[in-house]
Amino acid sequence: MPENVDTGTVDQLNSARPTIRVGPLSGADHRSTARRRSDLSPVAWRFCYKECMDPLIIFVVLCAAATHATWNTLVKVGDDPLMTAAVLNIATAVIGLALVPVTGLPDPGTWPFLIASAITHTGYFLCLTGGYRIGDLSHVYPLARGCGPVYAAVLTYIVAGETLNPAGVVAVALICAAILSLTFVGGRIVRNGMAPVLFGLGTGLFIGSYTLIDGLGVRQAGTPLNFIVWVFVLHGFPIVAFAFWRRRATLGASLRANWRRGALGGCLGFVGYGLVLWAMSTNPIALVSALRETSVIIAAMIGTRLLGEPFGRARVAAAFVMACGIVMLQGAGWG
Repeated sequence: MPENVDTGTVDQLNSARPTIRVGPLSGADHRSTARRRSDLSPVAWRFCYKECMDPLIIFVVLCAAATHATWNTLVKVGDDPLMTAAVLNIATAVIGLALVPVTGLPDPGTWPFLIASAITHTGYFLCLTGGYRIGDLSHVYPLARGCGPVYAAVLTYIVAGETLNPAGVVAVALICAAILSLTFVGGRIVRNGMAPVLFGLGTGLFIGSYTLIDGLGVRQAGTPLNFIVWVFVLHGFPIVAFAFWRRRATLGASLRANWRRGALGGCLGFVGYGLVLWAMSTNPIALVSALRETSVIIAAMIGTRLLGEPFGRARVAAAFVMACGIVMLQGAGWG
């Protein structure tokens, strides 16, 4: 026992140490944990609840990163990114509706989160498709995904009071620095102008916003699957309506040209983001968000093989730095 832990703290440790359990926590579990935390001193909380990200969670989020990079590539290479994104959202909504008989109606307490999620996801898709229309995958994607975890970490600290310990902060910083470095390799920001950068920054802001909203919302739901299903059922309607209105003169041709890519992207998107939300139901939002953004390395490699975009030694170095951040995340707890 450390010498600086007093008797009162030891009593707290013995009475409040949590029971080990497997599986996602319910909203009631999280509220109970919050109450226990408020009853403990900071020292007692760190001894009782300091944990590492489970290897299964890391594997799941990395799989989600792969699916995310893949569907973003499908949107980028499509004839019309906006219409491809619209079909993608139709596909995710159809999958969600098919699961409604299993999950039932949304939990009443999650409606504010579902509405806010739909709004922020609409802004996300508008900025993302706008960036892909005028910029490269290896330019817009890294900038957006690199900013997202930073915004998410700041917002979760301000709104939810969720803090990272020093190792977690360093890990998130390494991953974000590696992602952002991919954007500036080769002076792309100069050659392509500021428009892709602004779209990327805007996309990152929406990423940070919906990450916080969805991460908190899934914890309020009775089961994570209920919230996951209704997020996908609801958030696609605005972007689908906007895309159909914008392409109303050529709607049939646009759908025929993009439905295959959009449908495949929707399947990948549902699985990928569903896994992320499940992970955030039991783990700190900022850590899951940062780990997910390793998808930028996969996207850069796809760009190299399929789109002819350069990777280079600098980008390999960025991948190495990001890998170091992932290793640190495995050992990082939260206080």
